[in-house]
Amino acid sequence: MRVKSLTLLAAIAALANCLVPSSIAASWTLDAAIAKAVESSPDAMIARQRLEAAKAVVEQANSANAPRVNLGATYMQTNNPMMAFGSILSQGVFTFGLDFNNPGQVDNLNVSGTVGYNLYSGGRKSAGIAAARRGAESAEFDRAAALEDLATGVTRSFYSIIQAHEGVGALEAAEKAMAESLRVAKLRYNEGQMLKSEMLNLEVRLGETRDQLLGMRHNEALAHRQFAFLLGLDAGEDVEIVPPPDPVPAEVSPGITLENRAELQSMRRRVSAAEQMVGVARSGNKPSVNAFASYQYDQGWRLDGHGDSWTAGVKADWPIFDGRETSGRVHQAEAELAQAREGLRKLELALGLQLEQARLAQDLAVSQLDTAKTLVSQATESAEISRARFDSGALLSTELIGVETRLAEARMRLAVARAQLAVAASDLKRAAGVSLISNP
Repeated sequence: MRVKSLTLLAAIAALANCLVPSSIAASWTLDAAIAKAVESSPDAMIARQRLEAAKAVVEQANSANAPRVNLGATYMQTNNPMMAFGSILSQGVFTFGLDFNNPGQVDNLNVSGTVGYNLYSGGRKSAGIAAARRGAESAEFDRAAALEDLATGVTRSFYSIIQAHEGVGALEAAEKAMAESLRVAKLRYNEGQMLKSEMLNLEVRLGETRDQLLGMRHNEALAHRQFAFLLGLDAGEDVEIVPPPDPVPAEVSPGITLENRAELQSMRRRVSAAEQMVGVARSGNKPSVNAFASYQYDQGWRLDGHGDSWTAGVKADWPIFDGRETSGRVHQAEAELAQAREGLRKLELALGLQLEQARLAQDLAVSQLDTAKTLVSQATESAEISRARFDSGALLSTELIGVETRLAEARMRLAVARAQLAVAASDLKRAAGVSLISNP
């Protein structure tokens, strides 16, 4: 019976574990985090909806090549002589004995259908459609650029977590070393081998280190929250990252061009769209030709009549003078085209500068990482020697504090340098038009 009871308790415990929600935080690699952000981040959703709106504009522009078909129906009763006489004629119940001045009360149900089609618009249709298509292409490249910016932001946030975590580790190591030195100092003070001021110096420094550690842990928590926000996760959702290998510089050819930059392609489409809008504006001085056809059926119950009719024809309009309205629209479109072209030239210069800055930033980050590694190695060796001298009473506490401070600073500088190299490599890829998204 005891064995059965234990088995039953184990089963209940296992079931309870299944029912209790897991509090284990999700672990993210950099590629998985970028893919998640592209899928569900608010910025990604906004960019996607902007593209859908641009596609809808193309759909509206294409409607200019389709006929217009309208159906309508009205029912009325009237004793107005003009309207009543027209209804009588439409219903086919006219008689010569009708009093034209007082035809009486008449009712009429009119059902009509109309078809219209534009035969010529002076180039307005084709230019408008082309402008809309260039706008949609521009929006698609804008979306790509927005996603790459999002990936860059996720990369920065990812490595800010690593930087903060390594900073916490550096301060924890400093705290541990300082606590051990303080323990030795208390033993020596109790034996009368150290002044109380020396011991108090270590206590003060230990307190300062713990305060810095609290601040760094706070920064690490904020970095996790920022990371979750970029991924589109709930604010309270815990996230953890999978530390990547040591960062390496990005390999970018010196002869790289900027043709792959989505921003550049987008701006070129905007210039093309502006060119088409000049054509739309100039079409205001050209004639337009429209074909039309209609059919209507009339039914009346008071006079018990009915009839149908149709109309078809072609209509041409040619504005001769519109008070210079079209001229003003052309000047406006040409000015907007000039702005777009200058904007393209400015963007090309800015992207070229950004690429050079990214190259220089990566070179600097590589040098700083090498320097930081050397400083940590030297500071670690110095700290080991100084701790041994302090334990033997050959070193003052103020000197030991200086050594420990320099070691903690060197370790934190190394954490910063690693993160900066990873971010610099990411920025260089972004500047060169290399996608940061595994499946863009």
